[in-house]
Amino acid sequence: MKKRIKTLKAAAIIAALTLTTGMSLSSQIGVLSLSPVTAYAVDSTQGKSGSLSYIKYSDHAEITSCEMSATSVEIPESIDGVPVTVIGIYAFQMCKIKSVTIPNSVKEIGHYSFNRCSDLTSITIPDSVEKVGIRAFENCSSLKAIEFPDHVVEWNTKVFEGTPWIAAQRESSPLVIVNGALIDGDKCKGEVKLPSDLKYIASGAFQRNMDITSVVVPAGVTKLCDNVFFYCSELTSVELKGATLIDSMAFCGCPKLTDLKLSGKLTKIDDRAFSDTTSSATITFYGSKDTWEKVDKPSNDTFLKNAKMVFDESHVEPAEEVAGDVNNDGEFNVSDLLLFQKWLLGNSDAELKNWKAADFIKDENLDVFDLVLMRKAIIEK
Repeated sequence: MKKRIKTLKAAAIIAALTLTTGMSLSSQIGVLSLSPVTAYAVDSTQGKSGSLSYIKYSDHAEITSCEMSATSVEIPESIDGVPVTVIGIYAFQMCKIKSVTIPNSVKEIGHYSFNRCSDLTSITIPDSVEKVGIRAFENCSSLKAIEFPDHVVEWNTKVFEGTPWIAAQRESSPLVIVNGALIDGDKCKGEVKLPSDLKYIASGAFQRNMDITSVVVPAGVTKLCDNVFFYCSELTSVELKGATLIDSMAFCGCPKLTDLKLSGKLTKIDDRAFSDTTSSATITFYGSKDTWEKVDKPSNDTFLKNAKMVFDESHVEPAEEVAGDVNNDGEFNVSDLLLFQKWLLGNSDAELKNWKAADFIKDENLDVFDLVLMRKAIIEK
């Protein structure tokens, strides 16, 4: 049965007011970066399809909830002629689902959408997905297997916290990276240099990590998302080689931050980027004073006001390493694949001038698994 309704678009307000079990209000506010919400009413249709409830708009549909007792769910690709593009906030939270099929029409998986689905063992996130919300799969205590899209996804804070999958990844490497996106850096320690081919850092990736002291972020990361270094109490030095935006609370509560290097491409610093960070720092800006003055930034921020500014117009970034370019000619092509294959077969004439470019798995070892990923990368070019 369906009915016409006027739906108030205020999901972010609900997310702000609804507290996660066990989290204090002050903790919730500190972790979530909420943007102002403009509430507006739109015509929509509310309905039900099997165990799923949804809201249908003129151009898309959103899954809003699921019957708690459902164990196997297939989300439809479309409803009444419009694509299902969103899995809404809390849609499946604490449901008994053991399996769920997400169609290739879904672009966004909302905040807390599968939170505490303790019977869910595996999930395939389709290639259509562009964004995954805050703690979307948190405390899915049986979730061990995940298939990811082949492209960079915008991951939010602690998406897989409390799952066997994230625990296994942390055991394998302190940097949990999926297809160019750093999802988690919780187990990193000391000086951290992120891979040169990294494109994205999830919100809250290093949140409350009290063991890191310095981080170098490569030029390919153009946005430093909210809460990335939230309350990293021992962090002293950060270099942002390509960031054009520093988002809300990115450096909140970093009392020892004294050395900050910023890209000359920077255009905006959010008003709350350095909340509760009052240390006296040296900020090196890779550009002119005139360019710095054009950056959209808070005029009364204590950290920025206290900083000693250094303008380095001569700074030139070294050329980025090209993944797969084992012959070091600046390009990645079939000749690199053939050279790597010969090297693996023990051909004495095969010399890898840049062996790290072949380490697609990022485990500091070269084997046939790297060759498989290299071949896949060639095919997809």
